[in-house]
Amino acid sequence: MKINRREWMMQTGALAAAGAAFGQKNPARSWYDRPMRWAQLAFVEDDPGRYDPTFWLDYFKRIHADAACLSAGGCVAFYPTKVPLHYRSKFLGDGDAFGEMLAGCRKLGMNVIARVDPHAAHQNVYDAHPDWIAVEENGQPRRHWATASLWVTCALGPYNFEFMTSVIQEVMTLYKVDGIFANRWNGSGMCYCEHCRRNFREFSGLELPRTAGVKGAANSGDEGRIQYAAWQKKRLLELYSLWDVEIKKRNPDAAYFPNGFDQIRDGMSVPILFADRQARSGSTPAWQNGKLAKTARSTFGLKPIVGLFSVGLEASYRWKDSVQNPSEIRMWAVDGIAQGFRPWVIKFNAKPLDRRWFKPVEDLFVWHWKNEKYLRNERPLARVGLVSAPRPTDHESGFYHALVEARIPFEMVADGQFDSSRLQQVKVLALPNIAYLSDAQCTQLKAFVESGGGLVATHETSLRDGRGGRRDDFGLADLFGASFA
Repeated sequence: MKINRREWMMQTGALAAAGAAFGQKNPARSWYDRPMRWAQLAFVEDDPGRYDPTFWLDYFKRIHADAACLSAGGCVAFYPTKVPLHYRSKFLGDGDAFGEMLAGCRKLGMNVIARVDPHAAHQNVYDAHPDWIAVEENGQPRRHWATASLWVTCALGPYNFEFMTSVIQEVMTLYKVDGIFANRWNGSGMCYCEHCRRNFREFSGLELPRTAGVKGAANSGDEGRIQYAAWQKKRLLELYSLWDVEIKKRNPDAAYFPNGFDQIRDGMSVPILFADRQARSGSTPAWQNGKLAKTARSTFGLKPIVGLFSVGLEASYRWKDSVQNPSEIRMWAVDGIAQGFRPWVIKFNAKPLDRRWFKPVEDLFVWHWKNEKYLRNERPLARVGLVSAPRPTDHESGFYHALVEARIPFEMVADGQFDSSRLQQVKVLALPNIAYLSDAQCTQLKAFVESGGGLVATHETSLRDGRGGRRDDFGLADLFGASFA
């Protein structure tokens, strides 16, 4: 019997012996590692009583979905909530749209997590607690950018820490789901509400910086901006911990899963990661979804990483009832799968007005199911590492594209992870204008070179310290054999 090269490597253990991704250890197995294919049904307010749950459950079965994410509450409750001010869908009546889909998914043997959306609130919340609403720099409460009847909430104040905590407690108590997934939980721009102003002042002794809309302000080295980033991270980690603890009180095997992790990625301890880049628009390159998978793996290692993709449009007008071309959907999802994502398909609106996407996604998921044994326990074998800054730049994208075009296998390396255990697999490290490097990071990079590694750096790499202060010369000038003039 003939076998191909990959099958031979699987049988001889070559892949398993390759070691963890850039020094990462393999996580202990749990339910989090079981689901390989995810499906999300994001309800809109008029779905209860108007959608067909049996249709979706049959589709979930056909695509071999192992887990589901179902809309529960937050901005709109799709179950009979008793939390004060928790807005119930006007179409819910005596029903329980969330509960009926949950029961159906469990009959299929699926894991289920509940989706909550804390980023917006209705007028009843504003009337009762105007201090829960985000405030613009000019002192005006922030209206929702897409739905004028909604208000944008403050992520770092009582709305999340008190109200949304009550919602999460209720969902976990009533349904004992496998976890909570929160959409837009980390804020929608800087907030100047009374709580943020007071809490930031107590943290830093400063007033909130008034540079929210100034281009480049975040990278200016301004002390207020530096302190704000530290305070924001602290508050988000506190919120993450609060919700995770409350969830585990009601189900020890469950967890909180944040949608969006950049600000706290080095402070999280999650068993599984969900990365949300639903589609592309404009000039977004075809490899962008795969880049997100690499970037997530650079921080979280070989834990299960799930890539969310939508069948809807992601242009400036997000017409969620329209769908993309099947080839576009397939290309975007497959690029993520090729770089390690487990696919998660999203459909907003449970009334399937445009059905053109069903067959392409079903074909993709069935293919994924048939080839699952090759898509589990994979190990990247690349020896080139591309350093990723917290805020990706055109320099990084350009270097990424060049490596793709050159057919050079590579992995992403987070710019805060230069210790030897993380870089043991790397032979060459590329730094695309990584200007902000602390003295400690420069020392780590020098040790990497001394141990036989190679560096390829561009533009202002190492010209600024970790806080953005300008150095007189490159921090790595001795390695470059060049000085800044």
